[in-house]
Amino acid sequence: MPGFRGTFEHSLDAKHRLTIPAKFRAELSGGVVLAASPETDPETPRAIGIWTPAAYESYTSAVLEGYNPASPRARELNRFFFGNSLDTELDAANRVMIPTNLMEYARLSKDLTVIGAGLCLEVFDRVAYDAYSQGVLARVPEIAASLGNTP
Repeated sequence: MPGFRGTFEHSLDAKHRLTIPAKFRAELSGGVVLAASPETDPETPRAIGIWTPAAYESYTSAVLEGYNPASPRARELNRFFFGNSLDTELDAANRVMIPTNLMEYARLSKDLTVIGAGLCLEVFDRVAYDAYSQGVLARVPEIAASLGNTP
């Protein structure tokens, strides 16, 4: 199981290519899935996930497990997950090109923050992530205290 950890500041080049942090290149050398990250909290900025194909399949299967595949909600989730994702590979310079639709979804500018999120990398607009991160750091004690409790 991959263990993506750390925070990295990167910039997109003129062709919307992102250089993958060196420590993750081997893990992603077998292929990459770029995917819109579903955010349900309006305080969280949108992001793009960078997944191994196996991890993305496992994640989407877990999310969709238990849904009747013909139900309207399952169909909407399928459309979101698979219509807003792209199979690609690292180029010779260890970059991935982020397509326009995903850039627009995540409201990315040139300057980005790439964070390790365990099973994937997440790519955020740097300004949006910095503001969000400060809020999360202030709420960590409250979040930790609430784990295992029902609201």
